[in-house]
Parts: sequence; C-alpha cells; structure tokens
Amino acid sequence: MRVPSRSPGQQPGPSVTPGARTRRRAPSGLPHRLPAAGPDLDAYRSAVADLLVEIGALAAASCTAARQVLIDERLREPAIAAVLDATPQGLVGARETLLLEMARYQPNPRNSAADLTALVRIYLLSRIDVMWWRDATTFLTDEQVNGSPDLVDLEWLRRRDLLRFRYQEQPGTVFGRAVRAARRRLRPDATPRTAGLLFRRARREVVALLNDLGREFAASTPPGTPPLWVTSLVRSAEHQYRLRRLGYAAMVPSGHCLGWAVDVEMDWFGRFGARDALAGLLLARQRAGEVNVVDEGQTWHVCLAPGARRRLRRAYEAEMGV
Repeated sequence: MRVPSRSPGQQPGPSVTPGARTRRRAPSGLPHRLPAAGPDLDAYRSAVADLLVEIGALAAASCTAARQVLIDERLREPAIAAVLDATPQGLVGARETLLLEMARYQPNPRNSAADLTALVRIYLLSRIDVMWWRDATTFLTDEQVNGSPDLVDLEWLRRRDLLRFRYQEQPGTVFGRAVRAARRRLRPDATPRTAGLLFRRARREVVALLNDLGREFAASTPPGTPPLWVTSLVRSAEHQYRLRRLGYAAMVPSGHCLGWAVDVEMDWFGRFGARDALAGLLLARQRAGEVNVVDEGQTWHVCLAPGARRRLRRAYEAEMGV
C-alpha cells in the first residue's frame, strides 16, 4: 500500500513509474510479508487516503463544521475504527485529539504539515505506530533518554565505522550555532536543512534497520550519492512538547518517544536523483510489514513493527559482534 500524497488531488505514493513498482522485491533477509496481526493496515491506509481527498475538498476556513462532520463519520468506518480503537486513547480519544489538532493548526515554515490535509495524514498514519507499541514505556524526560540502557550511543558506533547512515547533532552552544550557520551560507546544499539530533542515541534494532537501509540505498543509487541521512531518532516527551511549542507538527503520543521511530531525509536526495529510489526501499519494507511509513514532506517518518524486532536485534548483535 502506498503512502498518501501530501497533495489532496494527487494519487498516493511517490513518483515512481509503475514498471519500477512491479519489479521491486522485498529487501534481502526479509520474508515477503511478516505475519499479519491485528487490524488490516492496507485497508486502513486506503481509507485514510480516501478521507484525505475529501478533507482537501473542504480546505476553506468556512468549511470547519463540514470537516468535523466528515471526521466524525469517516473515523467510525470499520477499517479506520479498528486501528484507532486499538491505540491507548481509543477511538473517542483519537477523534478528539485530531479535531483539537485541526482547530489549533497554524501553518509555519517549521511545520511539516503544509496544510490541514497533511496534518490529518500525519496524525492518522502515525497512529499505526502508537497501536503497535501501545504497551511500550514512554521516555518522559531528557534524562531518561540519555540514561537508558536500552539505547546505544551513535557516536561510539560512528567512530568505529559501524554505521551505514549519517546524521548531525544540534549545536550545543552559541558558537556552534554560528559555525553551522556560516557553513550553511557557504555551502547551502552540502547537507540537509535540519536542526540535527538532540539525542544521538537509538535502540539497537533501529540501528540495524538503518544500517540495512543504508546498504541497500548505497547499492541502488549512482556513485557520488550521499549516504542515507537521519534527521531524528528517539525523543523524550519533554522534548516533543518543546517542539510543539516551537510550531512543529510533533504528534502526541509518538513513536519517537517510545524509541521505535526515526525520520529520514527525502527531499535533499532529489538533488542527486535518488529520492525515488529511497522511497521505493521504504515502501517495500512497509509492504513487507516491517515498518510504518508516513510522508511528512521534507522527511519521511519510519517506525519499526514489533514483528521485525527479533530479526533486527539478531542482525545488530551479529554485525556488532556482541
């Protein structure tokens, strides 16, 4: 199933030719599809895509009441209700949260939701993450993220050449921010336009997933294409609310605050003719049932499925020799 486009009138999915789609296979080492458990996610994504078209047709400010009626009706459809009812908030809580997010929505350059349609898409598709990991413990504070034994230090791995992806940290000082700004002025397209990671920590299974994707991406793109670039990993709930206050579309609850979600850069790779290749790899993993993918514009949100956890933990231990 393809991810809905962020333009309400477009066909869902990335701009990949039909022939390219039919030739894609599941990534190496994966079953063709992990065993299904719980609601039908293909039906859910299809129903969300249909809802987005209708939301796009009611984009005017005068259509607020009509949008609410539409949300009330569509969220009760069996394909959508089955997923939302399986989240910790339940169907009623998810509906109220979505309506509140829509009422508060204000477009701004920091917000990955370019319009109300994108906001609804991001919220509803990210509920799959929350359903999957409803029993996981949230990292509430920055201290919990930095002190958790369930997370590994990416910098320690990077220095030992054990990562197949790149990232950059947020500058911690005024001087560091000034240096970053000067580099961006001198070479504006040398790196993605992202604030960088506040926490350079990740779950072992997520590292294995990103290394798998990084190797496949490098093998499927022309020489000179930069490696896979990660813009966000684990976040604390404390930091999630901090982002919301700054105007970002940081959903609550979030797979990031459970440690199972990441954001990967997409638009920057269009400069190298590699965006569609990366989209194809991510969607192949989604079709195999290993991840959930949400198009957030410049970046795509990727959350690991519980069914893939054991395989990726074994892959991490084999790769790191532990």
